[in-house]
Parts: sequence; C-alpha cells; structure tokens
Amino acid sequence: MPDSGQSHYGSGTASMKAGNPQIVAGGAKARLAASDRKHEPERKKPHLRPVWIVLILLIPCLALTWYYSQMAVPGGEEKGSLLPTTSYAVVLLLVNLDLIGLVVLTLLLSRNLIKAYFERRHQLVGSGFRTKLIAAFIGFSLIPTVLLAIVASGFLNKAVDVWFSEQIENVMKDSSEVASLQHAGHIALAVNSARAIGRELFREDLLAQEQRDLLIAAMARKRMEYGVAGIEVFSNKMETLTRALDATVPSSVLDLPVSQLVLQVINGKQELTSVQEAQSGRLVRAAIPVFSGAKTDELAGVVVVETYVSESLLTKMEGITRQYTEYKQIKEMKNPIKAGAYLVIAIVTVMILFSATWFGFYVARGITVPIQRLAEATEAVAQGDLTVHIDAQATDEIGTLIDSFNRMTQDLQGSKSKLEETNLTLQQTNAELDRRRAYIETVVATIAAGLLSIDRSGVISTFNPSGERILGLPVDWLRGRPANEVFKEFGLDLFQTAYDRMQADGRDDLALEGQLEVQGKLITIGLNGSRMKDEANKDLGFVLVFEDLTELIKAQKVAAWQEVARRVAHEIKNPLTPIQLSAQRLRKKFFEKSPDLDRVFDEATNVIINEVGSLKQMLDEFTKFARLPAPQMTRQHLHDVMRDVAALYRAAQKDIDLILDLDQDLPPLNFDREQLKRVFVNLFDNAIQAMNQKGRLWVTTKYDTKRKRAVVTVADEGSGIAPEDQERLFVPYFTRKKTGTGLGLAIVRRIITDHDGQIQAGNNHPKGAVFTFDLPV
Repeated sequence: MPDSGQSHYGSGTASMKAGNPQIVAGGAKARLAASDRKHEPERKKPHLRPVWIVLILLIPCLALTWYYSQMAVPGGEEKGSLLPTTSYAVVLLLVNLDLIGLVVLTLLLSRNLIKAYFERRHQLVGSGFRTKLIAAFIGFSLIPTVLLAIVASGFLNKAVDVWFSEQIENVMKDSSEVASLQHAGHIALAVNSARAIGRELFREDLLAQEQRDLLIAAMARKRMEYGVAGIEVFSNKMETLTRALDATVPSSVLDLPVSQLVLQVINGKQELTSVQEAQSGRLVRAAIPVFSGAKTDELAGVVVVETYVSESLLTKMEGITRQYTEYKQIKEMKNPIKAGAYLVIAIVTVMILFSATWFGFYVARGITVPIQRLAEATEAVAQGDLTVHIDAQATDEIGTLIDSFNRMTQDLQGSKSKLEETNLTLQQTNAELDRRRAYIETVVATIAAGLLSIDRSGVISTFNPSGERILGLPVDWLRGRPANEVFKEFGLDLFQTAYDRMQADGRDDLALEGQLEVQGKLITIGLNGSRMKDEANKDLGFVLVFEDLTELIKAQKVAAWQEVARRVAHEIKNPLTPIQLSAQRLRKKFFEKSPDLDRVFDEATNVIINEVGSLKQMLDEFTKFARLPAPQMTRQHLHDVMRDVAALYRAAQKDIDLILDLDQDLPPLNFDREQLKRVFVNLFDNAIQAMNQKGRLWVTTKYDTKRKRAVVTVADEGSGIAPEDQERLFVPYFTRKKTGTGLGLAIVRRIITDHDGQIQAGNNHPKGAVFTFDLPV
C-alpha cells in the first residue's frame, strides 16, 4: 500500500525506498545521494496522529460493547440495562467494529488525497500524472459505487421493512397461536372425554363388581370413539380396573407414572390434568372422579383419559413458538439492523474508493518514480555523462523502458568510442582520399588520352586537357552543359552515337572507331565508353575515353603493308624459283640439242604453268582481301545463316559430326548475310582441315543480356593452336598449312571488325581449337 512507507519530496527529487529504480552515475549519483541524506531525518519521523485518532475512537467503542454484553440477561430485561438481550450487544459490537473500520479507512483515504494534493501543489516530478491517474481511478469507481450503494440501500431498507412488516408479524403470531391452540385442544379433548366417560360410568354403574366385563368392553369402545391414546379406570383404592390403550402410541409414553395424579383426584375429589414429557412425545392426562350411584357423596373411582402429542408435531409447535419469540426480539432491533446494514454499505463504498485510490497511488508510483529517474538520467546524458545507469527491479513495460535506456546509454557510450575511432579513421581516410583524388586528377590531367564524363542527368562533368588538345575545344565550352547539346553543336557525331547506343541498349561498355573533322582536319578517333556505377550498382553516368589514332593507324597501315609486301614478295619468290630452274633447264637442253628435249620441254612448261597459276590464285585472294566490300546491314536472324551453312557441310562431309547449340532468346541482328556466311565457311574449313576431315564440330550461340552482345563459338577437336602462333593467327599470309594463302582468318577478322565485333582464338579442352566472336544486338 502507498501508506506502508513514507515518500518525502524536496527540490524536485523523490527519495525512494529500497527496490525502486536508482541512478548510478557520476554527477547524478552524487546529487541523489545528497538529496537522500537531506531527507533522511524526515523518513525516520513517525506519523502518529492517525493512530491516536483511531485509538481514541476505538477505546470507548470497546468499553461500551463490554458494558452491554455484561448487563444484558437472556430471556428478560435487566434493571439498569438499556437493551434487553445479548444479541443486541453482539449487533452493537459489530456496529462498533464497522465504525472503527470506517474511520480508519477514511483517515487513510484522506491522508493519501492530502498527500497527493500537496505533491501537486509543489509541482513535483510525476505529481500531475499521479493526480490524474488517482482522479481517473476514483472517478471510474465513484459513480458505479455510489449508484450501487444507493440501490443497495433502497433494496436493504425495503427488505428490512418487509421482514418486519405487519403481515409477517401476523403470520408469525397466528402460527404461534395455532401451536398454543393445538396444545389446548389436546387438553380439552382429554378433559371432555373424561367427563363424558365419567357420567356414563355413574349412570350405568359400571364400576360395580358384576359389571367388570361390560366396563372393559365399554372403555375399549369409548377409546376408539373419542380417538384418544388411552383410557384408564381406577377404583377408590387406586386399583386399576381396566386400561384401554392405543397400540400405535409408544409404550414408553403410556407407561409414564399416573399414580400421583390419581391420588390427588381421590384426595381432592376434583378434576385434574397433567402434561408429561417423554423422549418420543408428550402425554396429556385428564383425571375425573366418578361417584357411587347409591351414595352420591361417596367416591367410587377415577377415570383417566390420555391424549398423545407426537414428537414431530411437538417439535414443530415448539419451533413455531421459539421463532415467534425470537422474531419479537429481533423486531426490537429493526433500527440497529438498518443502521448496521447502512454502515456495511458505507464501508464497502469507502473500501472501493480507498482501493481505487490506493491502486492509483500504487500504479502512479510504479510509473512516475521510474519516469522521474529516467528524466534525471536523461538530463545527465544531455549534459554529456554517458556513464549514467539506472538500477531497476521492475519487470513490466517500465522495467523494459529502463532496460532499454540502460542499453541505450551503453550503446551511446560504445558508439561514442567507436565514433571517435571512426572519426579518426575517417580523417585518415579523407586524407588518403584527398591524396588519391589529387593523384587521380593528376593522372586525368596528364594522360595522353582524352576523357569526358557525363553524369546521370546528361550533363558533362569532366573534360581533361588531353581531350581539349585532341578535339581543339576549351573545357569551359563543354563542362556543365548537356552532352547532347555539346555533341550537336560541335559535330561530335561519334560521341553522340556512342552515348545514344549505351543509353538505348543499356550497355556497360562500348568501343567505336571513326573519323571526326577537327579544325578543318580529318582525324581518326578511337572511343571507349563505360557506364559508371557505385557500390550499390546504382547508375552514376558515363565516361568516354578517346584518343587520336590518325598517326597510329598510318603507322599500322605502313607496317601492315610492309608486312604484306614482304609476304607477297616471299610468296612470289617461291614460285619464281621453280620457274627459273625450269627455264634454265629448258635452255640448257635446247642448246645441247638433247634428244630428250621434248620431254624436258613438256615438264618445264608444265612447272612454269602450274607456278604461274599459283601466283595468279595468290594475287586473286589478295585482291579480294584488299577490295573487301562494305557490309550491307539488314536486321535478320543469325541462326538462319548458321543452319544454312551447317546443312551444306553435313551433306558434303559425312565424317564430320556438326553439333548446333543455339540460344533461342537471341534476338535478330544487323549484319551482312553473305559476309557472315563467308566467316562460317572459313572457320568450318579450318576446323575440318585441322581434324583431317573427321571429328566433331561444335557451334554454339549465347545472348549476353548485360552487354547486349551475341556470342558465337566454333570449337573442334583437332590439333589445336601452338602458343607461338597465337599472336600471328589473324595476320595476313600467315599459315601452317601446306596449301592455302593465309588470308582466311584475316578476312574473318576483317568482316567481324566491320560488324563492330571482336574475335578471339584459343585452345579447346581437352583438345582442339575454339574461335569466339561477338556481335552487337
């Protein structure tokens, strides 16, 4: 209960009993300890005024109760006593106890309310919420409790009035009178029956000795006629002349002594009645003297008539009489009973209100005290003290809140340490990033290739000095402007094409090569575009790296033509030697007039004709390579071309197992159908020759959705590619075959390059060679 302990408040801080949440921290702990020491004397000061008030009221009530319990005498009124019975004293004792309880509860309730009022007045932490909570509990309980008390009082008043109403009293009185009449009826029956029998005995003189048999029969008949329990006739000498008894009546009742009654009648010569009690019932006897017929003043005998009241009837009669007597006694206490009942209702009402108030105090204390501690701890945290901690033993939501606060302060303390460490690391990282950024800016500014970056909104953000030099455009003309606007304004069609294709196709990279007019001069630009993404794979824009390939291409062309000239010279020189030798042999035989001149002439001319044919074939292949037409692009399915070429080889090469594995998700491509056929024919021919016209040939396609490229693979199980030949495989006139010009793979690479594709060669596993090329979708 809230009153079991004392709460003292001062300077806005509540001192708590053991078990309540306590803050354990640097500054906060010191402040709370000082506050507790300040209020320690108040805590020890007893509040005895309510106890004295209760004792002053309790002692007179107990003394008055003892007085009434000593003076009251059961069954009658005692002289000097105000109340007639001890039952009234018991009621008075209960009333006194009720009054004591009412006073105690009222004092406790008043004390709680007064304490809440002063806490509210001093605006202590949590007092407002506590007051509202108490008011809510009292309000929620007051209305139904008062209504219940009013209704209960009305019902109680009506019930008491009904209990002690005139109708109930009349019923009880009539029941008691009926019980009395029942007893009187048995006596009257016995007396009247005895008189009637006595008159008949006197009239018929049945007591004479000679009438004895007639007497016995007459008495038996009279017993049955009058319905009595028994008839006994005695002589004047107390001799039993006859007995007529009811067999259903217990013998223990009928055998009760009767001689005393008979003797009194004989001596007094008058009617007498007696009531005798037995365990099994009550016996009522009426004795009548019977006088002699000859001498009227001479007593001849005595007639005793007996009636029986059964035990059950007797019990009911006694119960009715007792209940009526108790009812009259209780009726005298009608007003005290009402007062006691009203007091009980009042005490129940006060107990409900007290319980509501106490519960409100209990709940409020369980909430406001931890909240106050939390407020103080929060203030300490706000001042920078992260070591604050609240000790709590609560297991409800408040305890969860306190645990969460403690975990929060621990986390904050740990986070602060981590933050300091992270801050130091971040400073170091920022310094490193600054160094890296300066290094990257230096690299970007000093690299020979041009660099242009476009952010996600399509605005040019970076343009390095090399780009200015290559394109002849100042950085201020490009940076911060929309890329499409810049490309259109300065005629950078190659950049526009690369930017549009990467946006439209969603490509991550793209490589293009083309010519641009810069300051009236046509230059060749090699451009590589890449999509920029962050760690979350979020698009950041594009970066275009480009370089001037004019001089490089010129040098490559010179070197290529030098290599071609060397190889052509070598290839031409090879057939010239047999031609020269054949001519020299023929000339020698001619001058010698050799008899086999005709045979030598035929052989020499055949050699010369064959070697000239080889020269012509070589020159035709070189002409085709040098004059390869521009591809005629149309959008069509690559798989159709591959199936057509495969069908030709399957028909012509019975020992070749050509296996197609085609990706059905591959969309149509832009390509020259005839040139792509030539690519597959050259690759298939090389593979078949490498396998000596027998083996398996695998042709597969795959759609690279990320790069938007069609990847084609041609693999065989031939002799493979020697490591030293890897770099020269696509060089014109390079071949390891005994027959061939060495231009087949060079033509394949030229066609793939003209289609914006790339081709690579490598070794297949476990054996053979594999050629892979990709084309844009």
